[in-house]
Amino acid sequence: LAASRQVGYDPETEVIVTDGATEAITATLLGLLNPGDKVLVPTPVFSLYFTNIEMAGGEVVMIDTSDTGFNLTPERLEAEIEAAGDQVKAIMLNYPCNPTGRTYSKAELTALAEVIKKHHLLAICDEIYSELTYDQEHFSLATLLPGQVILISGLSKSHAMTGYRLGYIAAPASLLPNVAKAHSFMVTCVDNIAQDAAIEALTKGLDDPKEFKAAYQRRRDFMVDNLTKLGFEMAVPQGAFYIFAKIPEKFGSGDFAFAKDVAKKARVGLIPGSVFGKGSAGYVSFSYAEADDKLTEVVKRLGEYVAQL
Repeated sequence: LAASRQVGYDPETEVIVTDGATEAITATLLGLLNPGDKVLVPTPVFSLYFTNIEMAGGEVVMIDTSDTGFNLTPERLEAEIEAAGDQVKAIMLNYPCNPTGRTYSKAELTALAEVIKKHHLLAICDEIYSELTYDQEHFSLATLLPGQVILISGLSKSHAMTGYRLGYIAAPASLLPNVAKAHSFMVTCVDNIAQDAAIEALTKGLDDPKEFKAAYQRRRDFMVDNLTKLGFEMAVPQGAFYIFAKIPEKFGSGDFAFAKDVAKKARVGLIPGSVFGKGSAGYVSFSYAEADDKLTEVVKRLGEYVAQL
């Protein structure tokens, strides 16, 4: 973290090793939220956030970013804080984002940081895809607001270690006591095998994500090019391994119906956009975390599906 985000954390008091980033998110929300606290969540985004905020007694305030290229602007953030009232406690940011693949530049985060700092908000930053950015270097909000950011990440995406379930929370020591309690009540600790694998990844495999990133960027370009030819519209992903594409008008705007029909007739699995919150209806999510030959087959089947209709 010191090298990638220019922020140092005391491993004894400011880092919690978790059972994946999912458990890190859950423990953070359970440990920090009081009943009635509002959490701002730019959408479309990973829908787990909504349920976890509510489970912790909080209230989700979705911010539709579909009209600003799927990135939150400081002007929109300021307006949403004013509209939400005094109980806004935190903002949840996922960048690069699941499902849009969009991320924030240093300039964009600097502008958002000014608003977050002004209103004394906590910023819960899920940066699990930080090692997989294509057109710019990842920049963390923790670099700008180390006292207000709860940084969440892990090795599932950077080192393809999803099954090992190894994540972490990094934050000021003053914010972590209740988070640590929630973590210990849920899982006690991460198993030894996962921790040993993480040590191997972080000592001998630091350069491994570069190989993954090159492959994903090639697959992104392949999918964006071919989906565009088939009539889909999208904001080009800048990271992660998802494409959030608008369904061509000739197929209607029912994303659940469209995804179901594609699954049945083309045998291609898509996620209906509506599950990702406000601004997501009429879209579908593609994952290109697959081998090149499988993605070629996906494009072939979608092409046949579109031609038949």
